Amino acid sequence: MAIPSTTIVWFRRDLRIEDNPALVSAAKAGCVLPVYIWCPVEDAQFYPGRVSRWWLKQSLIHLHQYLRSLGVDLVSMKAESSLSALLKCIAATGASKVVYNHLYDPLSLVRDHNINQQLVERGISVSTFNGDLLFEPWEVYDDQGQAFTTFDAYWNKCMSLNMELTSLLPPRRLLPSAGSVESCSIEDLGLENEMEKSSNALLGRGWTPGWSSADRTLSEFVAKHLIDYLQNRMRLSGPTTSMLSPYLHFGELSVRKVFHCVCMKQIIWAREENSMAEQSVNLFLRAIGLREYSRYLCFNFPFTHERSLMGHLKHFPWQTDQANFKAWRQGRTGYPLVDAAMRELWATGWLHNKTRVIVSSFSVKFLLLPWTWGMKYFWDTLLDADLESDILGWQYISGSLPDGHELDRLDDPKVQGCKFDPEGDYVRHWIPELARMPTEWIHHPWNAPISVLKAAGVELGLNYPRPIVEINMARERLADALSVMWETNAAVRSENINGITEVVADNSTVMENLDIPRVPVNKRISSASSSHDQKVPAIQIGQLCERKISKGFVGERLNRGYSQDTLFKGETSVIDDDLCSTAESSPARKQRVSDGKYCVAPSYSSSSNERSMDRHEAPNLVELTSNRTQQELLETEGGTNKQKLISTSILNNVKTNTCQSPPGE
Repeated sequence: MAIPSTTIVWFRRDLRIEDNPALVSAAKAGCVLPVYIWCPVEDAQFYPGRVSRWWLKQSLIHLHQYLRSLGVDLVSMKAESSLSALLKCIAATGASKVVYNHLYDPLSLVRDHNINQQLVERGISVSTFNGDLLFEPWEVYDDQGQAFTTFDAYWNKCMSLNMELTSLLPPRRLLPSAGSVESCSIEDLGLENEMEKSSNALLGRGWTPGWSSADRTLSEFVAKHLIDYLQNRMRLSGPTTSMLSPYLHFGELSVRKVFHCVCMKQIIWAREENSMAEQSVNLFLRAIGLREYSRYLCFNFPFTHERSLMGHLKHFPWQTDQANFKAWRQGRTGYPLVDAAMRELWATGWLHNKTRVIVSSFSVKFLLLPWTWGMKYFWDTLLDADLESDILGWQYISGSLPDGHELDRLDDPKVQGCKFDPEGDYVRHWIPELARMPTEWIHHPWNAPISVLKAAGVELGLNYPRPIVEINMARERLADALSVMWETNAAVRSENINGITEVVADNSTVMENLDIPRVPVNKRISSASSSHDQKVPAIQIGQLCERKISKGFVGERLNRGYSQDTLFKGETSVIDDDLCSTAESSPARKQRVSDGKYCVAPSYSSSSNERSMDRHEAPNLVELTSNRTQQELLETEGGTNKQKLISTSILNNVKTNTCQSPPGE
């Protein structure tokens, strides 16, 4: 009897058994070798933070247990190169095929294309699948075949399409492969070190990673809390949101399953004519749509992890003040709601959507810190750190998107505190220094009478800081910065520097006049690939050349250039105020995680392959994108005239589907 061929299933951010198209395809083909490759070198500056790595470790343990129950073991490998690890697996088992589900961030796109190309050249069949989205980025475009640059236009198009909501059932049994592959234990991957384990132990009191836990969390939310999502989603306390974002990020939960479950409820409530419940469903599906849109933007505009989508912000005079950055991340700005949120982030790795917006807006608008700094800090500290959602949120807050926050919009943290934490319970929990402050003054203690402060045990400037910048001064500084930006843009345009004509406008200008890249995606292009490869665009590394960036050049998709750095490093109708992330939170769960209170985040330091938090040492240089100097960061933020280019193309013609809509939290 002929021995069935072996297929390698390369797990990445799809750590589940149910509705996993790559796994189902491999199970049908014969023997299966499931592989997870931990390759920190390839993560570069986006090496996951401590809490994110804790989640990954627990999820891998859970996945291994379920795969073993199906008849195979998960092969865990720590390697310097994903390609070399896959080749070892192929050599050991005689595998003839590799399958995996798509990723859409800039680093993964380049890596996956190179691996695909190398494997095909060696005669290995490669098949790739959509396991993360409702719509592939190249399936949705406007009437002119261009990529959308505003969320509402994108989402309305998605909602007009048809979509098959069938989820794939998990295989009943998997055939193990012949041969033996050298594998290390999940513990030996080094996802957490001994110093981190005591802090990580607290996380397990509030969270249970794994795809079976994700399924329970979804069921509970749909059954109990979805109906009140419209009223509750902005509250900072109580079971207000879905808590699904980390499960979606690590692929423990299929977005198709989420969409299907929610839509079934929508049908029931529509029949009952429950309009409020229907609005809750639509709002939740919009949050899912924002997750889809984050992948869509990163795929079509792969420079957005380091550069604003809109060109006019290139000349914004960011203040690279490390002292202010340290005060912000440690929760010592003097604004209680901002400080409470930043301390919660450090203690739990979690923030409610609304507080994510508040703290990011404060960083960008009050302190004028580069939005890339905040984006990188979120990546390093969030439990559900998701690069694409992180990029979308920070670009939105900084006015970098056509439908983002207005550039001159400055929200008062005192007003926001009174609105979203009216009794001050959230602030008191995370800032014990203010625990005895009366509710009347809890969000602006600097205005409280001396007698009130004394009775509450608050000494401004000693045990709780005064505001790092007064609101009126912040408004003036922001107005001055915007004035400098527009003047510089006008000078660049009038001088036509180096022959480059730049078109700049603010968010109030009509869309046609904005400096927004245009990307054609509805193109028929031939390209060599595996016969089973599924239309993921290839980054074709062709002849590198020096070339100036112009509006017309940025506007091309198929022959558009990016600096080689750009692919590896990290800068309208109106999108919702809670866009900053599709993550949401439940204080009841966070309370369990945060019982051993941490009140102030330590100083922050980073390296290309490792992130550490030290409670005592002040940072010397905040590295945002690998080991570049601060001067190089500023040059990147302002843009350089010459860059090495990598031309990009789409592998295959993508036929238009008739699809429907997206979810995500």
